[in-house]
Amino acid sequence: MIQGEKRVKMSISMGRYYFAVLPLLALQSLPASAYPEFQQFVEENSHRTVNCAMCHVNENGPVGNSKGQIGSFTPDEMKLLNQARAAIDPGVKVESPILNQFGNEIIKAIGKKTFVKIKSDPGRLAELLPQTSDLDGDGIPDAKEYLDGTDPLNKFHGDPGKLFFINLDRYKMHIILAIVAVLSLNYGLIHLINGISILQAGKSAKD
Repeated sequence: MIQGEKRVKMSISMGRYYFAVLPLLALQSLPASAYPEFQQFVEENSHRTVNCAMCHVNENGPVGNSKGQIGSFTPDEMKLLNQARAAIDPGVKVESPILNQFGNEIIKAIGKKTFVKIKSDPGRLAELLPQTSDLDGDGIPDAKEYLDGTDPLNKFHGDPGKLFFINLDRYKMHIILAIVAVLSLNYGLIHLINGISILQAGKSAKD
């Protein structure tokens, strides 16, 4: 009787274990694939051509044998990939070798479960990303760069109009000082020329 109870308890424990790890195993068995829904949305919204490099290390996506593609990964990189796949909820540090910094930040910010869920409405990604996140420090939030179809990891690649006004505000003191310097120089040159003219006029009168 005691052995029977032990077997029942062991079966229950094993059942709980499998139900706990089954979702993680399912995620880890998924093929490494890009999500074209996001790329298609960005192209339609921004009217710019973008490729997988917005979120992936390789511009051709995660499948293949080149750098940033799953066929070239070492055992350690595969371990990082599986850890990233298991980041179901937000707040987990992600270092997936198929994703660039922006891609990893997306999974960290919203979690894999939400990311997969919103692929039917990829515009929501811009709403869910932290509005203060600016990985390249160009003054344009990553969420805006996603909508604009510009590179959130390249401070020289952003919407020209936004970059102009951001830099105008950022360097306004330098601009003011430069204008003052130019005006002062012009003022000094005008007085110098007037002084030379007066001297020449006085010399001509004596002659």
